[in-house]
Amino acid sequence: MNRSLLVTFLVTFLPFNLLSAEPSAFGAGNLSNPNPYGLTSSEKTLLQNKKDLRKVVVKSNNQANEVDSLRERIDGLQTIIESLSRKSQDNKINLKRLDKKNSDELNSSDEYEKRLSEHSQSNSEIILLNTQEIEKIKLVITELSLLLDTINAKYVTKDEFNILVSDMNRFKELVAKELKKGSAPKKSKFESMTTAQVATKAKQLYKKKFYTDAIEHYSYLIDKNYKPARAHYMIGVMKYKRKNYSEAISYFKKSASLYSEASYMPSLMLYSGVSMDKTNDKKHAKAFYNGVINKFPNSSQAKSANKYLKNI
Repeated sequence: MNRSLLVTFLVTFLPFNLLSAEPSAFGAGNLSNPNPYGLTSSEKTLLQNKKDLRKVVVKSNNQANEVDSLRERIDGLQTIIESLSRKSQDNKINLKRLDKKNSDELNSSDEYEKRLSEHSQSNSEIILLNTQEIEKIKLVITELSLLLDTINAKYVTKDEFNILVSDMNRFKELVAKELKKGSAPKKSKFESMTTAQVATKAKQLYKKKFYTDAIEHYSYLIDKNYKPARAHYMIGVMKYKRKNYSEAISYFKKSASLYSEASYMPSLMLYSGVSMDKTNDKKHAKAFYNGVINKFPNSSQAKSANKYLKNI
């Protein structure tokens, strides 16, 4: 790789030389991302509730469509029944007319037989017509039964919807309580310590691998703006060691933006590359590995970066 290509490469991918590459290299905590990472516990709960509500909306829309279809089928059944009723009424009228003709006009046995034959034929046609209409009604009723079974099997019940709403309300209450707690003054256990003492204690806890307490101490230092670049880096390292790679990337990014000339920069770059490698961001992982090799060629981190590159 010649010098011009190397310069172009570092400008494009390394967040410590030009900050324009930071958004693409570090994307943690973005809820708009289809696969967000680096979320807090509240953001994860909010994201899950958004997904649950989206499912309810989809199911409700499907239910509305099925109910509309059911109404159309019922309207069709009502039309058939009304048609059958009209035809039955017409048949009654025709029968009365035939009876009247039989009583008024049949004066001979031959004429009577003729009228009787016509009457029988008419009745046969009426019976056939009624049978056909009844079969249509049976078919519609069967289809409606199947549709109702589908609705009962697939739709969200009122109880299920109410449970989801209750969960959302409880979530809102928890968020409100947390916000209320955050607004209320709370005595800190670090009040009796200087920031330098907190930093010393944080370092001791880190060496003992008491990461939870160490992160709490470094977070306090960030709030007090005491060497925030190193505090972000140390929290990132502990997130990395716990395999919370997406969160580690977020802290490394912030540390690099605060102080890009720190002595721990080779390690920060290597950890960032590995974290991206572990989250399947191979493109930027390679960029960080190559950045370590070219910027710190004689470091132990450069040797490790070479090994990682061979496995991609």
